[in-house]
Amino acid sequence: MKTIKYSRQRESIKLALARRTDHPTADALYASIREEFPNISLGTVYRNLNLLVELGEIQKLNFGDGADHFDSNTSNHYHFICRCCHQVSDLPMLPVEEINSLAQRSYSGKIEGHTTTFFGICSACMDAGYSDSPYDLLLSPDAEEKNPQ
Repeated sequence: MKTIKYSRQRESIKLALARRTDHPTADALYASIREEFPNISLGTVYRNLNLLVELGEIQKLNFGDGADHFDSNTSNHYHFICRCCHQVSDLPMLPVEEINSLAQRSYSGKIEGHTTTFFGICSACMDAGYSDSPYDLLLSPDAEEKNPQ
């Protein structure tokens, strides 16, 4: 493993990510890092995030929205995505480790791990009146505020 020179910017990016639980994109992290490092470039943020992923210090996640999200929690854990507001959160449950063994029985290659993402409606959206109907977001008068996209 190659030796990586200490970087104040990289350490700041890592700490900013560790303070967040919303699984931000590089752009969102860039916006928060700029307060401390006004001259940092988006490219520097991307390069350092990818290096931290390569070093195993953070995770890069893709939830199908076209953007990479980052997580400082590198332990095996699950995620929940609200289909109304698209918030990504950690799901506080123990990992189901035996699923790797079950999958291995059905596959001739080597299963090394798994990722699981749950989808549904978060408690905040449920409290706001969204139900199981996929049309709630379209019919709601505050749909733009709730889901600006």
